[in-house]
Amino acid sequence: MASSLIVSLAVLGSLSVLGCAGDEQLKGRGFGDHFAWKDFENGLQEAKETKRPLMLLIHKSWCGACKALKPKFAASEQIRDLSKHFVMVNVEDDEEPHGEEYFPDGGYIPRILFIDPSGKVRRDIVNMNGNPSYRYYYPEPTQVVDSMKLALEKITPDAVNAQHPDEL
Repeated sequence: MASSLIVSLAVLGSLSVLGCAGDEQLKGRGFGDHFAWKDFENGLQEAKETKRPLMLLIHKSWCGACKALKPKFAASEQIRDLSKHFVMVNVEDDEEPHGEEYFPDGGYIPRILFIDPSGKVRRDIVNMNGNPSYRYYYPEPTQVVDSMKLALEKITPDAVNAQHPDEL
């Protein structure tokens, strides 16, 4: 009896450790586990508290364009470096926020939106080099970098320029 109890506890312990590791692996969902990803609600709160802009990445697990962007996004050193100035939020499938402000020009995916510390979606920060019908779609990391820089200039110009003028 005691040996079966010990085996049961060992199995439960192993499952809980594996469960934690699995959750951690899902954090980046292919977009890079080296980013400080937050869930949407905690990200909004952190942006408000830290006065940093929030970058919201909206994607679906089944989306081909999302799958194509994942390795390029994850490998971009420029995105990684700039991400330190943002609250990074990665929502997938049913985690997508439902307000119309999160669908500024449609519900296509992937979409990247920039949100100021007050929680307002910045409709003026778009992929300037992309398809004008899908202004929040970014197929290339260089396009994401351009909008990240623009977001920093528009949302937190004084703080970023004073602390890190050469990184932009």
